Amino acid sequence: MQLKLSASQFSFAPLLLIAPFFLWGTAMVAMKGVIPHTTPLFMAGVRLLPAGVLILIAAVLMGKPQPQGWSAWLWIILFALIDGALFQGFLAEGLVRTSAGLGSVMIDSQPLAVALLSLWLFQEHIGLWGWLGLGLGVVGISLIGLPDAWILQFFDANISVTFGNWQDLFASGEWLMLLAALSMAAGTVMIRFVCRYADPVMATGWHMVLGGLPLWGISSVTESEQWQHLVASEWIALGYATVFGSAIAYALFFYFASSGSLTSLSSLTFLTPVFALLFGYLFLSEVLSPLQWVGVGLTLISIYLINQRDRLAGRNQSVSVEAEDTQPSQRLKAEVH
Repeated sequence: MQLKLSASQFSFAPLLLIAPFFLWGTAMVAMKGVIPHTTPLFMAGVRLLPAGVLILIAAVLMGKPQPQGWSAWLWIILFALIDGALFQGFLAEGLVRTSAGLGSVMIDSQPLAVALLSLWLFQEHIGLWGWLGLGLGVVGISLIGLPDAWILQFFDANISVTFGNWQDLFASGEWLMLLAALSMAAGTVMIRFVCRYADPVMATGWHMVLGGLPLWGISSVTESEQWQHLVASEWIALGYATVFGSAIAYALFFYFASSGSLTSLSSLTFLTPVFALLFGYLFLSEVLSPLQWVGVGLTLISIYLINQRDRLAGRNQSVSVEAEDTQPSQRLKAEVH
């Protein structure tokens, strides 16, 4: 893969790179039955604060240094506000107001924003193959998450009906999911600046703790009966989403995001709805439509194009150079004859 991370020294590095997106996708499946029986901001706080404490304990056991100085803490607080409180808050409130499939599509479109920010801030090379992969990825996750009727209606000649549906779409709360996607994209890019002053694992833990506190604070004032209707199986699902879907997934993701190509790493986010869809099929008996299977295929192709974009571009350049080298000899043979 194009990602050149410090984890590459391990033989299971590709599994580590995919792990956050696998855990996020399976956590979405685990949370499906919990959302109707709790409140959004309380659930968002559960995803952050306990997970942040677990990461901090692990970081201390690993001997990671605590943040030092005002610069480090100011960046961590800003990181906590944007990627912690705003992202999880927008996500939780958006999930209540929209379908899980559409929400996943809007959230997992954030690699486009990451690519643009990385191009602007870090001059990361994207190229033709990279942009093609990003476009295919958005199409793929759209086929996975959007209802088939919407996709088929997009090609219908009745433009007024389609326009009316999109008006209803953005009036119902999907804009919260878009804000969540932009918050996550900003947080993915921000980790590069945070890591100039603090250890990435320690910063991830503190940003989750500091980001979870205001969510629980607002929940205590504006929400009620946050946990009274939860049963044992739903607490287990919350525990899985907290430990695996937050603590482990975010620690790995932001550790990898602190170095290597942000565009390549972020493109793996396209795998999240694929895992959610496949495990929903396996454990919840959710049936995949033909369009969704096409979306899965396009998503996998997009990830290959993005992560191999430099190699593909280099291959094309070498072919063109060889063609130019052969042209003089062909002309010489023509002149001799």
